[in-house]
Amino acid sequence: MGEQGVNEQTEHTDLRVLVLRVHVEDAMLLILTTCRPPLRTFRIQWHREWGEGIWLTVIKAGNGGSFWQRDSGLGPQFIGASSSTPQPYRPVSTRLPSFRAIRPVVAPAKPLREATAEETAEVSALAPVLAASELKEGDSRSREIKELLHRLGLEGKYEHKLTKESFLEITPSVLHPEEPRKEEDLVNAFMQRLLSIDYRARYISVKAEPPATKSQKSTSGDAFGTLFQKSIKSVKNKTLHIHPMDIQMAVFLCADPFLQQTMVTKLSQCQYAIPLLVPFSTEIRFPLWTMRQVSKSWKTIDTSGNVESMSLPMYQAQTPMVAFFRMGSISSSKSQLANSFINEKHNTFFHRHCPGSNKSRLLMDGVVEIAWYLPSGKNTDYFSDCVAFCNLHGDSHKHEPQRKILTEMASVNVVLLPNLDLENSDRAVVQDLCNLSTPLIVVLTDEEDQNEDAVFKFGERKYRVALKGRNQSDVSAALRRVIKECLSDHPAIFKIKDLKKNKELKLDERSEACQSGKKAAEEILTFLKTEDPSTVKNKYLPCQGELWHVWCQRNKDLRRLHSNNLETEKAQKQLEMKGLRKQQQKHGLSELMRLFVGSLKSLSNSEKMYFIKWIAVLLDDFTSNKLSRMHQQYDEKWKDVLTLKKTHDKEFSNNLTTVNTEKIQKEQSNLEQISCKLSAATLGLEHMLREMGQIYEASVSEKAGEQNLSVSYLPRLAADLLISGHPMELMDGDAAHVPLIWVSAVLKEVINKLGDKRVFVLSVLGIQSSGKSTMLNAMFGLQFAVSAGRCTRGAFMQLVKVSEEMKHTPNLDYILVVDTEGLRALELAGKATIHHDNELATFVVGLGNMTLINIFGENPSEMQDILQIVVQAFMRMKQVRLNPSCVFVHQNITDIAAGEKMMEGRRRLQDKLDEMTKLAAKDEVCDAEYFSDVIGFDVEDDVRYFAQLWEGSPPMAPPNPCYSENIQELKRAIVHSASQTNGMTLSQFKERVDDLWNALLNENFVFSFKNAHEISVYRKLEEEHEKWSWSLRSAMLGIENKMLNRVSSGNVETLQKQELMREMAVTMEGVQGAFKVFFEEENEKETLIQWKNKFQKQIELLHDELVNETMRKLDYNIQQKILRKKLDEQMVNYEKSLFEKSKELALKFRETDNGNSLNAKAEFDSVWKKWVSELAQNTPNVKDVNISDDVTSILTDFSERVLVCRHKQSKTYRRICTADYNAYVSMKRSMHNPIKILKPLKPEDQRSIQELISKVTDRTTQKRNRFPVSEQGYSSAYIQDIVREVRKLVQDFRPRDNTFEFKKEFFVDLSLYVCEKAEEHFTKLHRKYKEANDPLLYFEKKKAEYFKVFEKYCQGGELAAVLGAQICAKLKETILKSVYNDIATVICNQMRGKPPFNGNRADLEKHILKALAEQKGDKDKKFEKFLIYMKQPKIHFEQFIKDKFREFISAENPQVSSAIKTFIDNKQRSVRLAAEMAREEVRRNKKDLKTWMYLFSSSLVDELGDTRVHLSDAISEDVTDCDVLVDCMNKELLDVVEELNQMLCTLSDLNMETFRESPDEILIKHFCKCCWVQCPFCGAVCTNSQEGHPGKHNADFHRSCGMNGGYYRGTSDLFIEFCTTAVAGDKYFYPYTGSNLSVPYKNYASAGGVYEEWLISTDFSELAYWKWFICEFKENLQNHHKKRFSGRGEIPDQWSEFKQVNAVESLGIN
Repeated sequence: MGEQGVNEQTEHTDLRVLVLRVHVEDAMLLILTTCRPPLRTFRIQWHREWGEGIWLTVIKAGNGGSFWQRDSGLGPQFIGASSSTPQPYRPVSTRLPSFRAIRPVVAPAKPLREATAEETAEVSALAPVLAASELKEGDSRSREIKELLHRLGLEGKYEHKLTKESFLEITPSVLHPEEPRKEEDLVNAFMQRLLSIDYRARYISVKAEPPATKSQKSTSGDAFGTLFQKSIKSVKNKTLHIHPMDIQMAVFLCADPFLQQTMVTKLSQCQYAIPLLVPFSTEIRFPLWTMRQVSKSWKTIDTSGNVESMSLPMYQAQTPMVAFFRMGSISSSKSQLANSFINEKHNTFFHRHCPGSNKSRLLMDGVVEIAWYLPSGKNTDYFSDCVAFCNLHGDSHKHEPQRKILTEMASVNVVLLPNLDLENSDRAVVQDLCNLSTPLIVVLTDEEDQNEDAVFKFGERKYRVALKGRNQSDVSAALRRVIKECLSDHPAIFKIKDLKKNKELKLDERSEACQSGKKAAEEILTFLKTEDPSTVKNKYLPCQGELWHVWCQRNKDLRRLHSNNLETEKAQKQLEMKGLRKQQQKHGLSELMRLFVGSLKSLSNSEKMYFIKWIAVLLDDFTSNKLSRMHQQYDEKWKDVLTLKKTHDKEFSNNLTTVNTEKIQKEQSNLEQISCKLSAATLGLEHMLREMGQIYEASVSEKAGEQNLSVSYLPRLAADLLISGHPMELMDGDAAHVPLIWVSAVLKEVINKLGDKRVFVLSVLGIQSSGKSTMLNAMFGLQFAVSAGRCTRGAFMQLVKVSEEMKHTPNLDYILVVDTEGLRALELAGKATIHHDNELATFVVGLGNMTLINIFGENPSEMQDILQIVVQAFMRMKQVRLNPSCVFVHQNITDIAAGEKMMEGRRRLQDKLDEMTKLAAKDEVCDAEYFSDVIGFDVEDDVRYFAQLWEGSPPMAPPNPCYSENIQELKRAIVHSASQTNGMTLSQFKERVDDLWNALLNENFVFSFKNAHEISVYRKLEEEHEKWSWSLRSAMLGIENKMLNRVSSGNVETLQKQELMREMAVTMEGVQGAFKVFFEEENEKETLIQWKNKFQKQIELLHDELVNETMRKLDYNIQQKILRKKLDEQMVNYEKSLFEKSKELALKFRETDNGNSLNAKAEFDSVWKKWVSELAQNTPNVKDVNISDDVTSILTDFSERVLVCRHKQSKTYRRICTADYNAYVSMKRSMHNPIKILKPLKPEDQRSIQELISKVTDRTTQKRNRFPVSEQGYSSAYIQDIVREVRKLVQDFRPRDNTFEFKKEFFVDLSLYVCEKAEEHFTKLHRKYKEANDPLLYFEKKKAEYFKVFEKYCQGGELAAVLGAQICAKLKETILKSVYNDIATVICNQMRGKPPFNGNRADLEKHILKALAEQKGDKDKKFEKFLIYMKQPKIHFEQFIKDKFREFISAENPQVSSAIKTFIDNKQRSVRLAAEMAREEVRRNKKDLKTWMYLFSSSLVDELGDTRVHLSDAISEDVTDCDVLVDCMNKELLDVVEELNQMLCTLSDLNMETFRESPDEILIKHFCKCCWVQCPFCGAVCTNSQEGHPGKHNADFHRSCGMNGGYYRGTSDLFIEFCTTAVAGDKYFYPYTGSNLSVPYKNYASAGGVYEEWLISTDFSELAYWKWFICEFKENLQNHHKKRFSGRGEIPDQWSEFKQVNAVESLGIN
């Protein structure tokens, strides 16, 4: 900056430099003065430390004037100027704030000399200013730090700290990595590399173009001469790049405590030194918190030569400590020297020769760093035990507190001096060090030692070493020997946490939040301090121990039932499970858990995070000693077992049997016992959270009343931890079981807090200790447990957030990472390892969108084992139509650069995968020959080779940078893959966990999962299909209304199908678009694809069906309109005549009676009947009908009259749907037995009769609906046609074995049943027909209208007013009809939007069952309704919709009422608009009233239909002013609207007969066109929403087979088992009653016929509904089936515990 001022001058001026040495206030100053005689701009500034003194640059003006200004980093700032009077070398302003600390660029060109008296006086004048600046040195440093933070983009981050989360987010830089191009990019680049344990993070710098080589031209052209010329230095100041350690320290200082802890942990993993003491401002900080997670492992050799392993958190380690510091400026690097004692190949301490180092270092002076040497238990170790090395950066003379702390605690002090020519103060320090008993090593860097030996001992344990002129390697070796010798003689022991005792240090753990978290954690440890770690879990965490493990086993046993009475066995096991849950409930929250949960509840977020960290630290302390001893025992025992096995194998191969096999088994048993003890003594945070889960599950499972409420908050606490970045247990590794209730509850809370976010699930599989967790932690900066041996048990999940910039590209919010325990675990040896591994692999592969298959090394046998497991898992996914991807990761590959070797490796892997595929295909009965048949796999892209993790041999080896590069490449590939998919929502992930685990518990995973998963996906498809169907149906309802309006107005006489299709085109395109999006973008598209074509055809069929049905209606209405043409013309004439008569009568009456209203009404009534009779005498009246008599009469043509009348009077036919059909049949004689058999009907025959009744009901309903009753009236021929149809269907029926025939009673009762239904339908429609076509009724309806005409005329109204009233009377009728048509759709939409109609078919089924359970009244009548539901579900279904519709309209519904008012208002606006447009047209073209009437009615046809008023020519001619007519009509219209609003103010005001098609009929058409096939075992109805649906039938709620009449052959015992239980057992069934071939329930589909059309999955839920039903209606069922629930069909006692409320709750209706 100083140079910049000089450089502003012209090039012609000479530069004069004067260098003075001046003593001012005991401080030696080196003054560099520069002067340009003609200067016009000038400045004074000084520069801070340079060598041993202070440089001051004084720039003067030619006139002697001078001024002060400072440079702030934003450019020079003028702060003061002198007078113009020449006063050489005299600064006139002392109003200097602090100056920036900048070193001079120009060094003294001449030797220093003493200043003259004049010069000394001048500099003395500067002393006050200099002194003032020295006082403000802190301000100067603050500004420099501020500028540094500004350059790094960290402004404000010291106050608002950086968090770990900000660096863990997935950002666009992952996909597009590049070297930092700006200084602001350095922080993120540094942290990303550090988090991925890439030690090159320290060497990060801004990528810039290399500087061009500068040349200096020789004036003589002589290159040799130029060689000796001094290069001309540019005086322009150049900003130096930021020092690497300044980046690290800046981030450290701006980080919050949790990010600091992560940084220090990662630095330690990179084998870098970590901060021990950090000076900042006026304080020295001791960041103990940051070191709490730093653990190291090493090996030592004891006196007996045994290698002993050690693993400790380093803040607890008690080690010797070697302290390094320097005094003054030295030529050699102290940090580099210290590195040679730790790792000569790795820069543990950053030093001046490291890449990126420069002299601009700002934040490291005074920082003390610590690193450790860790021995490996080999002879090559530098030191035999762990040794700490502390390094004080900067001149220790200026950092006396740090130096004193180190020298007091050090085991060896190493001080570096330039030479022995010391200043007084430095000499005193060295003298003090010599006087200490602590060993001292003095290293001289700039002075040669005349001694031949590298080390000179100058006192007791005092040594001197000179570096100059010596081989550095030899010196390092000599120093190591000296240090080793010093440490061998009872050295002082250093313990990091002892620094807490030093009052001068500011401990970072003293913050309020940290102390609160620590206090809460210490309370827990205080509670445990007297306990043995191995007993804590049994004593204080009992719910997750044996109780939970036994429960898990019983849950698995439920899937494998073997007794004679499966339901009793199942009930017994469920009772045991309940008992276990109750025992867990009794334990509840132990005191330990109360403390833990209480802290999670009461602490703030930051305190909670501290608490979680503290509890982990303190629990590790609590268990470490015990676990260390046990691990050692385990290792020793494992070695013994291996030795025995090797000896046994060797002797067995030589046919020797000296080694006893029993001894091996005994040792393995001992190993197992140690493993169990290890498991018992292991206590961590995951066990606390696991206990929370079990307490919650026990509470929820048994609905523990108040206790349930008291622990309902537990999932919320766990969800908070998961969201904050803490791993959550997905599978309990000890029980090898997924706590589904707990996991689902936690995920539900996460969804509540975050929303149903989209996640990409990444899972990992691999052999034990193959580096899975390490890889995930390095990839995403996670916290999965890592160490050698078995660390991860079960499966854990953790969320990684996707940044806002990335969310829209991949359409993801999080990556959900699932870490798993290793396959082939030693602990599980002998415990069905293969089954466990297969189960785990299937679960993890099924969960993930992508699975990383981690393979460590290239051991063929290990590869074969894991590949076999993995291929089988992926093959299962193919069978259940899940389509995850996979990437194989080969770790620890020695030469990843060898391309040919890698190609060969890929080829071998492909061959091995194909081989494993063929083997797995046999096990899984799957058609696949190659791995690519199973999963989309590219051996080039989906196989990754990783370098070995360590760059050298642990424990001192740093991580391999190539490993980190491989990690980042894989991360990039994963994120790219995620960006190509939609992942899944958290709710879908929750369902996936549930489906996968339940399927894994069953013996046949593929069958079970496929059923559950496909049904779940199919349900979603059904819901979408229902929306698409309704879109088409509701659109067609609107089109139908419009077209019928056109027909009724006479505007349409012919209609083409294409016109309807054009009207539907937009809606159809919208539905097809939604269909395409759903099938292409839905997460389960691989599963959905199987149904795509079928559903596409279904939509097309529905569209065509709606078009055809509407076409039929319209054609029919057009035909009826033509047929009625004569009648319509008559009616028009009648209307004209009535209008004329009313007018004439009114005029006559007005002349005689002065318009008296009472007399007017009497006069009108007296002549009305006369008019009507005159007008109607030529038109036949429509007669009333007696359909009931017709039914009797017609049926007597087919059967005896007495029989018909008796049955009709008894009403028994009404129960035909639920009757026992034995009374309706007679058994045929057998060829072998001519005597009639009295045996009852077989169950399958009973079902076939039910199916016949359903068929007859459907066919006759379709037939009756096609009869034109509403247009032509009722005819007895319709009943005759229906009866003929019944007879034909009954006659065509053939029993399965032709063993029976129907009696006459069956035909009579069935005919009466369907005719009664038809009678209700015909009666309603005939009434409508009569109202529309009977002249007397028609005129009666018109009486009020024509009285109004009469009244208007009586009152002297103008013709226009009378005509306006007449038009509005017509409008009232049409508006009312139109509103009814519109409101029908609104009501349907409203009902569809709420339960029970807003879900899929299965949801609707639940509501039907709920309504049945909650019936009131007589038990027999309630049972009768249940029977109708069970035997004729469609009939009950339709009745349910009608009942719900009645409930809907009887209740107040403001939304629908508001919609009615809106419709009426809209119609009013349409009418006004049409009137106004017609008026404008008439005015413009000067037309008459007829034209206005035509234009007006025509524009309203589509919306209101026929609005024409038929007037005589005379009246038309009388009205000449359309304006008056329109005004009168608008006025009258207000009354009409008001009247309509009053008529329809509530739903209950609606008249059902006014609907053209009532809402319940529309809903029945919409919902009842579904599958009605019933389960052949239990009679449960298929819950598929489509007739002829793809795939097999399925039902959500199967029943006990005894409810359907199933029984044990040869007994009268009803079959008590549910078919969903039976298919899990070993029982057999006879497909047909007379069959001698039995079929296992497990293979029920092999029975063929109706059995193979069903998918029946095992269901081990309580199924409380039907169990309650059987107990409640036991007698009714026994009487109905003429059999008993006894013997083998005995009802389990536990069923009687279920009450109605339990039954309803079990339906799971939200």
